[in-house]
Amino acid sequence: MHIKTVTAKSQTEAIRDLAYEIWHEHYTPIIGKAQVDYMLAKFQSSKAIAEQIDNGSLYFLSEHNNEPIGYMGVNIQGKELFLSKFYVTLANRGKGYGREMVAFLEDLSKDKGLNKISLTVNIHNNDSIKMYEKVGFHICGTAVQDIGNSFVMDDYKMEKRV
Repeated sequence: MHIKTVTAKSQTEAIRDLAYEIWHEHYTPIIGKAQVDYMLAKFQSSKAIAEQIDNGSLYFLSEHNNEPIGYMGVNIQGKELFLSKFYVTLANRGKGYGREMVAFLEDLSKDKGLNKISLTVNIHNNDSIKMYEKVGFHICGTAVQDIGNSFVMDDYKMEKRV
């Protein structure tokens, strides 16, 4: 697997395409199609991704055999790395790529002098919660956030010391 920093518009389009594939498959049973469509349009369009990068977010594209298999989006907040996006395609889950991606984030955190990785995950997203726990994250709280259009994100907060 190879992980590269996203800088070009063509890469934001690859992430957008991955987001549409992964989110419809994974999140529709959890939060419903209407909220998935809303969140994709608001947070994962090529334009939204480019704006996030312009505002300091870092995006990384994971590839295997030159094919995109997943992506990550992070923000540095004080002494921690906030993991806002972490996705792997269905066909590539369970193959160790998620663990490699977390190791990449641990190295990134250490290189930047950060001591923690934090994230939020939907409280009903059991498979992802289990994966995060396997790689050393623990639940440290909850968060409910209104994201507009009558939708909320009902999440656990998780963190891992690095």
